[in-house]
Amino acid sequence: MQGVPINPADLADFPSLDTAELLTSRMGIEITSMTLEEVVGRMPVTGNRQPYGLLHGGASAVLAETLGSTLSALHALPERFPVGLELACTHHRAATAGWITGVARALHIGRSTSTTEIVLTDEQGRRTCTAKLTCLHRDTRPEV
Repeated sequence: MQGVPINPADLADFPSLDTAELLTSRMGIEITSMTLEEVVGRMPVTGNRQPYGLLHGGASAVLAETLGSTLSALHALPERFPVGLELACTHHRAATAGWITGVARALHIGRSTSTTEIVLTDEQGRRTCTAKLTCLHRDTRPEV
């Protein structure tokens, strides 16, 4: 992997929308640790279920993309800005309660793209989802 242009502790200093506008806030996603090697976070099942009481697969995808794109940002910012290009999720087992924890680890970090594997597990340590995220590293930040 190439050298990192940003310290994980500085990531919070980048301007963003009001937290009430962030999907991560609405879904209860918390990033619990960030290093250049991995980003770890969690999300409650409560509030993120589909009509049959199971964790919504789209919620798993949001957690995976959040963690993977955060890891890409640690390597790309401030010179380049990562945006999601492709996300693939395989759902292995249902979750009905508790918290889902995700761990994102880089498979590839390049100048123009990065690919991350994100493994989600339930509170018993059972794998619920495996995701792969590829981010494009843009030269400019998209206009909001």
